[in-house]
Amino acid sequence: MKTVGNIVAAILVFFGVLFIWGAFSEEGGGIGWIAVGALSSAIGLAIIWYVNRKDPAAQEHKVTYQVELSGDVNLENFQCRQCGGALSGDNVRLVGGALNVECPYCGAVYQVEEKPKW
Repeated sequence: MKTVGNIVAAILVFFGVLFIWGAFSEEGGGIGWIAVGALSSAIGLAIIWYVNRKDPAAQEHKVTYQVELSGDVNLENFQCRQCGGALSGDNVRLVGGALNVECPYCGAVYQVEEKPKW
């Protein structure tokens, strides 16, 4: 829709400028051509503004990943390696395909290491 709107608007502006330019030639159409050219250009510019305006609802893209930890991870005893603060599942994020933990207390960020189960 955006591309079609921009093409139609460009055509309207182009012909609007041609009408205004033609009004000043020797065989020009006079004030009528200037009015048609100005109206055509104004409509074209309004279409360009309308199709390219930023939609506030479309600007914010919030992506939420539900992270499920594999294996037997006891979140009650999940603590930060640096400060020993209690961590929850909300502190675990998927970054670049790896599980990362961010401590809300000391700000430490580190990757979760899974130990073999056998």
